[in-house]
Amino acid sequence: MKIIPAIDLVDGKCVRLTQGDFNKKKIYREFPVDVAREFEDADLEYLHLIDLDGAKKGEVVNWKVIVEILEKTALKVDFGGGVKTTEEVDQLLELGINRINIGTVAAREPEKLENWMREYGSENFILSADVRGDCVQINGWQNDADLCIYDLVTRFEQAGLEYLACTDIGTDGMLSGPNFGLYKKLKNRFPNLKIIASGGVSSVDDLVQLQYIKVDAVIVGKALYEGKIKLADLKPLTI
Repeated sequence: MKIIPAIDLVDGKCVRLTQGDFNKKKIYREFPVDVAREFEDADLEYLHLIDLDGAKKGEVVNWKVIVEILEKTALKVDFGGGVKTTEEVDQLLELGINRINIGTVAAREPEKLENWMREYGSENFILSADVRGDCVQINGWQNDADLCIYDLVTRFEQAGLEYLACTDIGTDGMLSGPNFGLYKKLKNRFPNLKIIASGGVSSVDDLVQLQYIKVDAVIVGKALYEGKIKLADLKPLTI
């Protein structure tokens, strides 16, 4: 199971939201590249980088931070937040982004993501399905897409999808534990997909339980920033 620490960006700073609420924002660090270097120094290989400004606006905003992290670390970065055009996909892949998370476009313009998967390769994309219950949320979790997650994933699996990241918004930032039932269901329904769990991780025990469910990876955010999990705790879990 891959351990993927998260950096969420607002105004170029490292922040965390609670349940996706922009009014419940806490700034943890002024310089995200320093945080990324600390992850790298702890022998972590991956980074989940989200442009919350971009997700809200509907276009990538924090380009400067993206470039700086890619230039100053060797982390394998998956990026998301407002990606809606082929030009943005081109630019991100040329910069060296490992994979691009697509959420709103997948729900609203599925043919566009299917075309990107054909043109660039499905291995370069992650279907980012953020849910309240079974309902997919879009535009930085501000709107209901009126879609069931299982229907959405089924469509893209048939189109060659390899990676699925699912965030349970109800647990995100709450430090109350992940929605294990959700990930068990997804794993059972889509055994061939690489599933990335996100939201609610609060302890090493949570990570062990997700490892038992056999998700491919787990994103860890607030628990790291609040000191609930130490970077040194993560290395033994990374296989």
